[in-house]
Amino acid sequence: MIIDEQSFLKDVATHQLHIILDDGVYRHIRFKRPESGCMHFDLVTWPGYLAYSGDMGCYVFSRLNDMFEFFRTDREYSQRDGRQLRINLGYWAEKLQAVDGSRHQASATEFSFEKFSRVICDIRMDWMRNGGLSKDDRRDLWEAVREQVLDKAEDGDEHVAYNAANEFWEKYHGRTFQFQDLWDYNFTEYTYRFVWCCYALAWGIKFYDEAKALTAGHESLVR
Repeated sequence: MIIDEQSFLKDVATHQLHIILDDGVYRHIRFKRPESGCMHFDLVTWPGYLAYSGDMGCYVFSRLNDMFEFFRTDREYSQRDGRQLRINLGYWAEKLQAVDGSRHQASATEFSFEKFSRVICDIRMDWMRNGGLSKDDRRDLWEAVREQVLDKAEDGDEHVAYNAANEFWEKYHGRTFQFQDLWDYNFTEYTYRFVWCCYALAWGIKFYDEAKALTAGHESLVR
């Protein structure tokens, strides 16, 4: 499941900004709901780096000396298409130095059964159209793909899905049906946590910039 902008904005509707450190590119900014740590996140910057941490994981990015500048969105362009935030998942992911690590895995992407199923079904449909099969053979082949590949892949395990597809082999009237060159396809999508993080970066820096503008000339921001 991929989160959209409106869902993210609902998650942070009551978040407040807390400045822990604000010294040039050395920053520690916290965003959280009053009296709750749910959906909270921190942004920490130092020269050349930004670290995001919170309920959605931990990510470290590197690109510019001031990483807030890197993640600032083109607000005029965003407003033209009705969005408040503009994120660039592919480009931002390229700047990752460390990713949401745990004892089991660390990745900004994950296997998508939906993408895998779409490709398998497209190939299966092509077989139905061009295989020169009888109605009974088409039905049997259709069910064989479902039972031997799609049903096994449904739990979302990438290796099980690839193995099931690669091991599939059916022969009808001298024609063999196999799934080939599946490694040429991209069956991944960005994780819910990483997409949420990217929205949080764009939104949090926008919130920070607006607070700075409102409090220009004062000693400190909201604390």
